[in-house]
Amino acid sequence: MKDKIKQILNQIQDSQISIDEGLQQLEQMYSCDMGYARLDTHRQYRKGFPEAIFCPGKTTDQIVQIAKKLHEVSDQNVLATRAGREVYEAVCREIPSTEFNETSRTIVIRKGVQRSVGNILVVSAGTSDLPVAEEAAVTAEAMGNKVERMYDTGVAGLHRLLSQSERLQQAKVLIVVAGMDGVLPSVVGGLATSPVIAVPTSVGYGANFGGLAPLLTMLNSCSEGIGVVNIDNGFGAGYLASLINQAGI
Repeated sequence: MKDKIKQILNQIQDSQISIDEGLQQLEQMYSCDMGYARLDTHRQYRKGFPEAIFCPGKTTDQIVQIAKKLHEVSDQNVLATRAGREVYEAVCREIPSTEFNETSRTIVIRKGVQRSVGNILVVSAGTSDLPVAEEAAVTAEAMGNKVERMYDTGVAGLHRLLSQSERLQQAKVLIVVAGMDGVLPSVVGGLATSPVIAVPTSVGYGANFGGLAPLLTMLNSCSEGIGVVNIDNGFGAGYLASLINQAGI
């Protein structure tokens, strides 16, 4: 943040921008009032990553304008979650560098060359859990992490997981996504040496109760080193994994 302030002051000193323009840039480093949204533009300095756009409940035009402003003021990737293709196409018309992941319904606007650090492994129990797993993976990648994927390795065919035990051991952080009975994080937690972030999904039949059953299973796990995020919260898992992965780097 100090570097950004110095840059603005130097631009004023060299008459590249006016004092009023400099003040406006300084104000936008903290927040930007767009009427329908007050963007937390200081978050990238405070948390290490810009404010993400949660698309449900917003109009397409609002999402486009928010994305443009975040892209303008941030020197990092911009992420939007739970977006439809029509939203992606609207954003892409304004910012051609926009990327869309159909499975996770995420939009990423890339900003220059990004570092790729550490090793986050995203594990899913079933193919039906992919939307949540991919949201976690894309979030972590957008935040500058090296991410690997290991999908459809649920406990109904435990040999599929055990055959990948070396990859489990090599990961610095693991995100384990499961619906149905939600037992996979407990098994992974017993095999891996690194922290496990468990993500319950709403995938399952009636007694799954929309993800409540796997949530309770994960909260009651007897394996050590497991933390649990909310139901279907791939974004939260990816964000937390990034903070753990980049700690001390």
